[in-house]
Formats: sequence, C-alpha cells, structure tokens
Amino acid sequence: MAKTGGTARAATAAVDSLDFALDRGSPVPLYYQLAQQLEAAIEHGALAPGNLLGNEIDLSTRLGLSRPTVRQAIQSLVDKGLLVRRRGVGTQVVHSQVKRPLELSSLYDDLESAGQGPTTQVVRNEREPASPDVAAALGIAEGSEVIVLERLRLTHGQPVALLCNYLPATLLELDSARLESTGLYRMMRTAGITLHSARQTIGARSATAEEAARLDEEEGAALLTMQRTAYDDTGRPVEYGTHIYRASRYAFDFQLLVRP
Repeated sequence: MAKTGGTARAATAAVDSLDFALDRGSPVPLYYQLAQQLEAAIEHGALAPGNLLGNEIDLSTRLGLSRPTVRQAIQSLVDKGLLVRRRGVGTQVVHSQVKRPLELSSLYDDLESAGQGPTTQVVRNEREPASPDVAAALGIAEGSEVIVLERLRLTHGQPVALLCNYLPATLLELDSARLESTGLYRMMRTAGITLHSARQTIGARSATAEEAARLDEEEGAALLTMQRTAYDDTGRPVEYGTHIYRASRYAFDFQLLVRP
C-alpha cells in the first residue's frame, strides 16, 4: 500500500507544482479559466500522459473554488479526450491534442518542435506504377514508376496519423530506417530539394475497420483527411500525400486575416 501511495503522490506532483492565475473579476467563468490553464499545461508538457490531477476536494481547496466549478473544468477536458476518470486511480492525463499550424511543414518537425515526442513506423516503402490520380498530381504519365510510402506517426507512443506519400521514382533514395528516425521533408531538404509551395485540401470522414485498428480508434470514428501536392522552387511537383488523422487527437490551427 505504501508503494501505491508513493506512486500516486509522485504522479500528482506535476499538478501540485502548477501556478494557476484565476481572475475572479473576469466575465470568463472560473471553470473555463481553470480548464484552459489545465489544457495549456497538457499541451506544453507540464502535465504529461499518466499524471494524476488528485481529487476534486484537494484541488478545490487549494484553488479556493467550489467542487462543482472544479468538476465542470475537469469534465470539459474529459469530453475533449485530454483526461480520463479511472475507477480506483482518479482523474488522469491521457494525451494532448496535436494542434498543427497550417503551413508547408513536416508533421514530424511540427510534433518535435511542440515537444510531442514523435515516432514513426514505416508500413510500406516500395515502388509501383502511378495511378491516374497520382500521375495527375505529380505531372507524370500514368503507369510511371513512383515511390509509395505509408507510415504510422505516433506521439507519446499513441498513434495520431496514417500518412501515405507518393514521390517520383528518380527524386531520391528513401531508407526505411532513416524514415523512422526523421521526417520526409527533412530528408528531402538534405538531398538538396527546396520545397517552395503546396496545394492542400482538408476534409473529414469516418474510419474504416482497417484504419480504426491502426489508429486505435473505433470503426466509424471521425477522421480528418488531408491531400497535399508539394512543389519545389522550380515549380516541379515533388510529393503527393493523402493523410488521415485522428480527430480526437489532432486539429489544424490557422489564422484568418481580413482582406484590405
């Protein structure tokens, strides 16, 4: 029992070290302020997967908030999939949702810079004749040989995306071992390929049984989809990607500007 108690105290140490700035004079509800600060702590790694929040009574006493206020804040993050209530354990951090800027960048680089601990499993790395869609995207003849890559991208050991990329066969050599330790765009830059622009389409659909099994989701779960054709600085198409992301763990984040 002493060992279990020690483990629990160690797991809650992270939340005990956090400083919460709650503005009681603000029109923003206190539960929402608390939820936002907890979510930020999860996203920035101050609260890691497996950390416990402790019980609602202790947290409400520490912050000078009512139990219903704390409970509402926690429930909002449970609903987002960031926290989970486990019987006999308590409220536990599950993972942070990946919020990716909408720009021409590698998912691996974005996850690494956000401290998300990305890892990759190469599912497929081979050559095949280009289908009509792939040929049109890459500006090559149908049936021409292309490299096809299929990779499972994980953060903190949990799958977040299934990536399928097609490249012209003569573009560069892609070693599976290197692909599991770095990003595709980083390998392209190392090979002297300068990425300049891309056309991208974002959508959504339900997961098939096979996709759900790979992404650790239920069949029919919501997925974000992305199709992208990237061009180098000469205007040549160098990569066509069709990717799917777990909507429960992934979001695109971008800024909108008013036209002058």
